[in-house]
Amino acid sequence: MDLRKIKKLIDILEESNLAELEIKEGEEVVRLSRMPRGAVPVMAAPQQPVTHVHVEQHRAGQSAPAASEPAAPAASGKTLPEGHVVRSPMVGTFYASPNPDAPAFVKVGQQVKAGDTLGIIEAMKMFNQIEADISGTVVAVLASNGQPIEFDEPLFVIG
Repeated sequence: MDLRKIKKLIDILEESNLAELEIKEGEEVVRLSRMPRGAVPVMAAPQQPVTHVHVEQHRAGQSAPAASEPAAPAASGKTLPEGHVVRSPMVGTFYASPNPDAPAFVKVGQQVKAGDTLGIIEAMKMFNQIEADISGTVVAVLASNGQPIEFDEPLFVIG
């Protein structure tokens, strides 16, 4: 199942009152569920591919979680530079380029537009592109090529 279909299913789940949605397409199974804040997505065994996606919904009148709480220190223990932080949407392995011989998607000082590919995260033998959600200049690249990445870990800072 391609990423566009999964994103559409996420939109459907966000707009509904459902707590969980499971779609089977051939041998592929996608299960989307709303999990309590702070819960960790569970990965299924490779012989039974299931994708868990964390969906947060903020209603009018509720305050959004403070972005600086978990993000104040970077993985190296340093504080993050000023700018918009692009975080990992999943657990996996970060790759800065499409293959070992290719140049990195982005480097510090490079201008990017919303939708540009910044890197790739491999999770369960699937390669997921990490895209810029705002336009600007890459201020910092916080992940190294081949580095294991945690959910919500800071990857890039765009100013």
